[in-house]
Amino acid sequence: MTVGLLLVSHSARLAEGAAELAREMAPDVVVACGAGDGDGGLGTSLEVVQEALATVLPGADGVVVLADLGSAVLTVETALELDDDLAGRVRLADAPFVEGAVAAAVAAQQDGSVEAVLAAAEEAGAPAVPAVPAVPAVPAVPAAGDVAPAPAEPADLVTARVAVRNPLGLHARPAAVVARAAAAFGGPVTVQGVDATSVLQLMALGTTAGTEVEVTARGADAQEAVATVAGLIEGGFGEV
Repeated sequence: MTVGLLLVSHSARLAEGAAELAREMAPDVVVACGAGDGDGGLGTSLEVVQEALATVLPGADGVVVLADLGSAVLTVETALELDDDLAGRVRLADAPFVEGAVAAAVAAQQDGSVEAVLAAAEEAGAPAVPAVPAVPAVPAVPAAGDVAPAPAEPADLVTARVAVRNPLGLHARPAAVVARAAAAFGGPVTVQGVDATSVLQLMALGTTAGTEVEVTARGADAQEAVATVAGLIEGGFGEV
């Protein structure tokens, strides 16, 4: 599945900057811009958006569009309404422009479907909901002479602790490298408790040089997954 991205902005410079960041995260994904009023000024243009879509669609199974402001959204919606052939192939995301572009690009790099890429973009704008800690169950009191069994770890769980070496920690580019590597494995992979396939969650950890993180994985490839992700982090991403 090949999904391209289209960034529609009132500013060509803003769109190109966001596209540059998204391409850094996802070098194999086509990221196009449909920005400006067509005459080099601020604004949006139906013709510019239509031309941009025409450049992305031939090489993609679908396109996810991100727009920066309300009138840009209206321009995209008009383009979709005027061409019935775009239905199902082009989806407009309700997502923050920059964060959504990065998240969508990484999802597309991981060969996500149009729906998966769209969801990644829109989840980037969702407010973080703190987890509500579960109320621990009251353990049964063992009879005299009995020894309470220790809680069993899942048989397929693999864990390793590794120190971050690069000065800026898991910033955008290293986070994208880790996310792409983690996505290649079938089971869940986490870094310090967050989804290792999510660039934004990895960046939100705020790691710096010397921070120790726990890498965990489950499933048939857990050992290889932990070794791969831990090795990337310990290697410093070429920044040390």
